Amino acid sequence: MRAALERLDRVDTNLNDPYYLHYRSLFADLKWAAESYASGNLLDIGCGNKPYMAFFEHRVAEYLGCDIAQSDRGVVDLICAATHIPLADQSRDTVFSTQVIEHVADHRRLVSEAYRVLKPGGHLILSAPMCWEHHEEPYDFFRFTRFGLRFLLQEAGFTVVAERANGGKWALVGQVLLNSCRSSFEMRGRLRRLCIGGLYKLLAVKWVTNAVFGTLDSLDPDPVATLNFVVVAQR
Repeated sequence: MRAALERLDRVDTNLNDPYYLHYRSLFADLKWAAESYASGNLLDIGCGNKPYMAFFEHRVAEYLGCDIAQSDRGVVDLICAATHIPLADQSRDTVFSTQVIEHVADHRRLVSEAYRVLKPGGHLILSAPMCWEHHEEPYDFFRFTRFGLRFLLQEAGFTVVAERANGGKWALVGQVLLNSCRSSFEMRGRLRRLCIGGLYKLLAVKWVTNAVFGTLDSLDPDPVATLNFVVVAQR
């Protein structure tokens, strides 16, 4: 259940993926933002294994990643906190940070650091969850509404130029259902003995849930409730 918002090593999905309803719109919107706004020298805050690097091919001159620890593939360039980045002021054209801000207790400082290292006119591409279970505990501090993200970015001096809800209410309902089934299966004790979660292991359950709720989300794309947001802001 918690893996979907943890560090990724891939950016593809399909109907057999238990996190398809989350990933399909997140990946598409991040790729759109990269193609539309990325340029020059880029900093990826909380880069992990740099799974999104391919989105920026032929769009940036340099892809520099920072994180609090070295990744298992050894691709982190700067080991540092997101709140204290050892780069000069106005030294980056693009800052990218996805599914990281909710894990930073001083999230305002992350946003202000992004603003500091960006050149005037540069862009921040940021993604953050609105609805998800606890993950990467105990370092899981916040969830963000559309208006909360706008406030944080504008408070730091940014101008919000684009924002996309990653799926709507149907994607949210379907993903929470699958996550709940997965959680039940992983539990020990009575629920597991009754095999409530065991049904989740059947491939058809995942496939049908993803297909049905994915179709509903496409037919009725209502972002009144969503799993996640991608926001682009300009310095």
